[in-house]
Amino acid sequence: MISEKLMKELNEQIKFEFFSANLYLAMAAYCASEDLDGFANFFKVQAEEERFHAMKFFDYVVEMDGRVTISALDEPQNEYTSILDVFQKGLEHEKLVTQRIYKLTDLAMEEREHATISFLRWFIDEQVEEESTFNSIIKKLQRIRDNSNALYMLDTELAQRTFTPPAE
Repeated sequence: MISEKLMKELNEQIKFEFFSANLYLAMAAYCASEDLDGFANFFKVQAEEERFHAMKFFDYVVEMDGRVTISALDEPQNEYTSILDVFQKGLEHEKLVTQRIYKLTDLAMEEREHATISFLRWFIDEQVEEESTFNSIIKKLQRIRDNSNALYMLDTELAQRTFTPPAE
């Protein structure tokens, strides 16, 4: 049985995953306002992934006979100074997500809640991929600098990104 403390933290993570989706939608809106539709697509897909993550937590709480509680979300940042700034803020956010997942895992380990530990392993692996993706794009943007042709090529590449829920 999941403790009340761990259940509260799982519900907080649901809220945070939905906040992450809103943050990425705000980033997509910024990119769209800069006529960078491929970059906007990247962040729309990120938002879909975050909603998927929120629902994974939602379903897990229900499966463990817990009570999901939905609460209000904070307003995400909407203004950025550049496309590089957007991705740097995105990486900072992903690092925060990683820390939150680690904190949840630590709590589950303290409580010897093995089912939750097993559940969270998927998210630990996912965070490695998320941070790597952001790092890779940041490095490309830093190399591109003011090269509009290269920026256009990267924008075109990111326009191809789609969300496919992982097979369970």
